[in-house]
Amino acid sequence: MNRRNFIAASLALALLGCAPSAGAAAPPFQPKRFSVVVRGAGPDVILVPGLTASRDIWNGTVAAVPGYRYHLVQVNGFAGTAPGANASGPVVGALADEIAAYAKARGLAAPAIVGHSMGGTLAMMVAARHPGVVGKAMVVDMLPQPAGLLGSSASGVRGLAETLRGLTASPGGRELVSSLIGMFGNPQAEATRSDPDLVARVTHELALTDLTPELPRMKAPLTVVYAVPDAESRAIVENGYKEAYAAKRDARLVRIDNSGHMVMCDRPTAFHAALRAFLAR
Repeated sequence: MNRRNFIAASLALALLGCAPSAGAAAPPFQPKRFSVVVRGAGPDVILVPGLTASRDIWNGTVAAVPGYRYHLVQVNGFAGTAPGANASGPVVGALADEIAAYAKARGLAAPAIVGHSMGGTLAMMVAARHPGVVGKAMVVDMLPQPAGLLGSSASGVRGLAETLRGLTASPGGRELVSSLIGMFGNPQAEATRSDPDLVARVTHELALTDLTPELPRMKAPLTVVYAVPDAESRAIVENGYKEAYAAKRDARLVRIDNSGHMVMCDRPTAFHAALRAFLAR
């Protein structure tokens, strides 16, 4: 081999050595707005907790309803975790997009998604905005307009939402937001602090959210589990949920009596029965 051919062959080998192999696997998708712990084996179920909550809120559910591969989501910035990519900018819609990206990247075959409170909002967003990604969705004690839980609407609560978002500009305001974190009955709020700036921004986004126009876009079956605290409020709550989800004509509404917002904690036996029925459908 002459010198010229030797140099050409050496360059070709060097280039081949630097080029990625055709069969090389791409690095696995890593979400930036949440982390995931996978437990169990069987059909895939994505569990999303509510505002400020830890994924541990689902521990009892995972133990009580075996036979599934559960993907337990932890939103960054809640329950003692660092905000990461949630430290600035819009959060809720971006979270829904990333949950959908996670399901696709992991190759989950039509997984079920179950979300409590804010997690219910995320479950609806994934089902409506990413059709085909999830096979079915369950919303636990959340309305298409989250402000409806406070007896208002997205438009009616705008002023209060703007005030809340501005509170974290001062130390006193941050303390106030921290004290309000457990307002929806999250029993973990005191033990596992969430970032108050993030809580204020997400609460602001949720308060101004109205997914009612998106309900008809959901192709996946939807089950809504809702809590009724007492007999006196039963008719009002029941009618409110029926009206709120009327646009999703095939929505299945499941009432759980004598329960607060934290249905899986307040009435675990009834909730687990509803979850089993949902997953078996």
